[in-house]
This record gives sequence, C-alpha cells and structure tokens, in this order.
Amino acid sequence: MKLFETTKEMGHEQVLFCHDKESNLKAIIAIHDTGLGSAMGATRLWPYVTEEDALRDALRLSRGMTYKAACANIPVGGGKAVIIANPENKTDELFRAYGRFVESLNGRFITGQDVNLSPEDVRQISKETNHVVGTSEKSGGPAPITSIGVLLGIKAATEFRLQRNELAGLKVAVQGLGNVGKNLCQRLHEHDVKLFVTDVSKEKTEEIKRLYGATVVEPNEIYSLDVDVFAPCALGGILNSSTIPQLKALIVAGAANNQLENEHIHSKLLESKGILYCPDYVINAGGLINVYNEMIGYEEEKALSQLNNIYSTLLEIFESAEKEGYTTYEASKVLAEKRILKAKHIKLMQQTN
Repeated sequence: MKLFETTKEMGHEQVLFCHDKESNLKAIIAIHDTGLGSAMGATRLWPYVTEEDALRDALRLSRGMTYKAACANIPVGGGKAVIIANPENKTDELFRAYGRFVESLNGRFITGQDVNLSPEDVRQISKETNHVVGTSEKSGGPAPITSIGVLLGIKAATEFRLQRNELAGLKVAVQGLGNVGKNLCQRLHEHDVKLFVTDVSKEKTEEIKRLYGATVVEPNEIYSLDVDVFAPCALGGILNSSTIPQLKALIVAGAANNQLENEHIHSKLLESKGILYCPDYVINAGGLINVYNEMIGYEEEKALSQLNNIYSTLLEIFESAEKEGYTTYEASKVLAEKRILKAKHIKLMQQTN
C-alpha cells in the first residue's frame, strides 16, 4: 500500500501510528474529516494478520464514519481507531497508554466502544482522556439503538423492494450474533419474522434458537438460503465476488461495517442481481446517534427522532438510485457529500456573520 497516495485518494486529514513499549500497544488512529467538528469514531481491537490489514480497516471505517454522520445529520467529522492485539491479551495498561495518544490529539478525535472493547475498557481509556464516550452507558449502550436503526432500514427496504408494509412472515438470515445481532433477532422475532442465524459461537446460536425459534445454519450456508433479507452483523468484507453469486435474498440490510469488499465492483454486482443493498454506514448509524447524544446530554426524544431518519434517508437513497441509474452505494455517497458541503457552507456563513 502506498500510504500517502491512499490517504490522499480517500481524503484523510491525518493518520496516527501509536506504539507504547511497556504495554505493547500497537494502534492506528485515522482522522478522515473534521470540517464539521471533531472526528468521532469508536475503537476496535482485533488480531489483524498484517499491519496493512489494520491500516486498511482504519482508513475505510473512518471514511465511513464521515458519511455516516452526514447521512444521519450529526454535526461531527469521521474517524476510527484500531488496536492490533488478541482480545485475550487486553490489559488496563494497554488501554491507558492508548488513552494518552487520544489525549495528545486535543479533541480532534473522540472515541468509544467497538469490537472487543467492553465498557470497562472504555473507562480505562477515560482515565487518561476526556475525549471518549460511552463510559456511563446512560442510554443502555449502542447495541439496542443500533438494532432499532437496522430494523427501520429493513422496513424501508421491504417497503421499497417488496411493496410490503408488514414484516410478519418475512424470512431473514442474520450473520453474526454479537450484541447488535442478538438485539436485532429479538426485534425481528417480535415482528413475527422467521429467523435463520449463524455465528462461530455455538453457544450464541443455541441461545437464539431457544429464545426465538431460529433455524441455525453453518457459517458457509448463510449466503445461499432462500430468504427475503440477508442481514450481515459480523465483520466486514463479506459481500464479495465469492459470496454475492450465492445470495438468493432480494435485500441486504445489516449492521456490519464495510460489508462490500470493493465498494464499486461489489455494489454493481449486487445491483446486477437485482439485490437492494442498504449502505452500511446509513443503516447502522444508531451507534453514532447514541454516543453523540450522550456527549451533548442525552434526550431520548431527540435521539429517537434522529434514529427514525434512517428510514426516510434510506428511502431517499433508494429512490435517487433508481431515478439516476446509480447503485445505492453511489447514491448514498452523493447524498452524504451534498450534506457535508451544505453543512460546511452554513458553518462558514455563521463564522463570517
């Protein structure tokens, strides 16, 4: 990877490589855009095979956060951080060292909890910096509100693609039963949806089977199921040249980030198969909405109003894509960039007045 060429092409402002010898911290903080405010983005911890994989993840996720904030009408920029480590090797010292790096950015980057970080881990980070959210979980943490946003996205997609106003009887395949996936299964079950689930953890699949009567399938079988909706809720890159040809679902709507291995190639491949794709950074914006509202002072009514916009924004994207001949990924990017330019113009006008 050509670092400067790649960051220039993707529009990043800053990439910080963090290393602490005593705690063995290895982390990357990617700041994509701060034009509308501090870059917000959670921190994930993952045993990446290569450092290039970690960097690529941070760059794509941080750019996605910029678009996510714009599509959700949240006045912040986009950033993301990854810690290269095995979850079994987490220590308080590692998170405190990481917190000191976050503090060194003087508020340009605000972070929180993502994959393999617990609320306690976030509290350790907060001992070294105030630029972290999610320590108190006043609203119950990001998973419940993220799952509500995904449910709203599924409703929008089924209305547009299937001309159905009710979810009852719908067949949905959920890939990944972490906090968001589990919450989503509960909400779908409450709408009388027939669930098909998979996860690398047998304990998790058995729990969802027991609670919601879900049909459990092997991980490599989830793509080819004859279902209405495929909901990826695990890690990214799972929509690719190998998996997309297997899909029988008419809709892809899930919580995972970076679902498309290659945004341009694989969004077009989904389109060619007649599959309606809900852009991940639009449908999974509930987590950002959650932590942003905690940061400014949580008001449930305001947060739920912003959350409900996921439904209307997706319908706007679907209609624009159909009208302009775009993929839904392209339409969401156009919408995000328009909103960013408009918000920056308003901000500039306010500063000059």
